[in-house]
Amino acid sequence: MPVDYFTQRDDENKFKIREIRKFLPPFLGDFFRGVAQNTTPLTQLGYARDLKLFFEFLVMEVSEFSSKKVTELDITDLDRLTSTHLEMFLEYVELYKADGKIHKNQDRAKARKLSSIRAMLKYFYKKDMIKTNIANKIETPKIHDKEIIRLELDEVERVLDIAETGEDMTNMQKGFHEHTRARDYAMLSLFLGTGIRISECVGLDIDDFDFKQNAFKITRKGGNRVILYFNEEVSDALQNYILERRMVKTQPGHEKALFLSMQNKRISVRAVQLLVKKYSKLVNPLKKITPHKLRSTFGTNLYRETGDIYVVADFLGHKDVNTTRKHYAAISDDIRKNAAKRVRFREKDDIEN
Repeated sequence: MPVDYFTQRDDENKFKIREIRKFLPPFLGDFFRGVAQNTTPLTQLGYARDLKLFFEFLVMEVSEFSSKKVTELDITDLDRLTSTHLEMFLEYVELYKADGKIHKNQDRAKARKLSSIRAMLKYFYKKDMIKTNIANKIETPKIHDKEIIRLELDEVERVLDIAETGEDMTNMQKGFHEHTRARDYAMLSLFLGTGIRISECVGLDIDDFDFKQNAFKITRKGGNRVILYFNEEVSDALQNYILERRMVKTQPGHEKALFLSMQNKRISVRAVQLLVKKYSKLVNPLKKITPHKLRSTFGTNLYRETGDIYVVADFLGHKDVNTTRKHYAAISDDIRKNAAKRVRFREKDDIEN
């Protein structure tokens, strides 16, 4: 029976959460049951990993908690937390050792970990299970805007040309390309023509597409199903691939999957990341292009064509237009350039005279 990608992913994450919870304080069971109604298993898994690290830090690095094991901590220990403890934790996660490896976290990752702690303390405070929410006294690490990296229009054309023809590839790459040409070209065209996320791409099924309308359904973050549209170039690439795809005998459970791996199973997130990296490096080895950067490329091009940030936000599935505005802040360069051209020191007639 075909496996629904998103259901399978959620089930796998639930099992991962259960394994991590074995190493967490028992009272956190209330927290995970409480947030399960309003958060995805992927978000809950993030909470579990962050909180495991936090409580391990407390018993290993903070003298007030060192007399207990993590699983021996109880709800009253949360009232022993101070703002200093949280600040110490944020300092600790900048650089620490675990499982024989050195781990580093920049401000963005630190902010996420603090957010997990905040969610936990907020839950227990609202339930009147702790007296204070000490996390309210901690400033969130300032997150600096990342440089917007994307492909320029000529680079987009070059990536698609290479995916279609295989030129500039090594002999080994050409060997694989003979088997994946239609798939790779269709996938890159879809990324660049619609701006979908990598999880949305991996989760696509063949029957999600309506080529009469040039439309398809995707599953957004949170599980919402929405309809997006694509142009004729994307349509041609997809239909050409699907004709080839229908001739393939897939592994059991993967019959509906649109994009397949070389093993004839639904392609993985990691495989898509490597695919995008391979093609983009052939075009510009100095740019670190990921599927999300292809999403940025689409968003930037859409904004340039429409000049409407709300259209871009809607197409990309951003709930808050400020997210879109921040993400595509670099396109303000276009606005500045156009504005500069309109500034004149003299009237045009004076210049000509």
